Amino acid sequence: MVCDRCKLAVAKVLRDVGLTPTDIRLGVVTVAGRLGESEIRRLRPALRALGFDLLEDRQKQTVERIRSAVIELVHYRDGKSDVNLSEYLSSSLGIDYSVLSKLFSESEGMTIERYFILQKIERVKELLFYGEMSLGEIAFKMNYSSTAHLSAQFKSVTGMTPTQFKTTGRKELTQLDRVGT
Repeated sequence: MVCDRCKLAVAKVLRDVGLTPTDIRLGVVTVAGRLGESEIRRLRPALRALGFDLLEDRQKQTVERIRSAVIELVHYRDGKSDVNLSEYLSSSLGIDYSVLSKLFSESEGMTIERYFILQKIERVKELLFYGEMSLGEIAFKMNYSSTAHLSAQFKSVTGMTPTQFKTTGRKELTQLDRVGT
């Protein structure tokens, strides 16, 4: 879940199947009491109808928590410059980064760093789309060392420069949970 509407929709589904959500965060839901087999049978199709899935496998849960933590960092904290990605993930998830990195790479077919870059570029596309900031301001906000570095990375990911993206009208934005898939 990457937005407040998603969280509200999931909360409604949970209530509809008789569960009481106590905490709904990016990719993680906590409910009061214990989740029984009958609730799971009703919950799974209701979540799938909204485009979500119930993750019961621990490794899949961890991968989803990594994805959620990266999205949180990039899109809601704007890639804060004082945060080291590996330390941030290790601290957030309470798991050594080397374990997270190996699990993510095996599951997703890309490194966490690549996923982080793809999310950053998606955030840059969003900021360019709104047109409220200069490229230099975006580079600073997203913790790029220079506009040239941002432009080079943007082009390597999208195949066009940020200026081309702004001027050609090609302003496709990808859903955050679909970046890298």
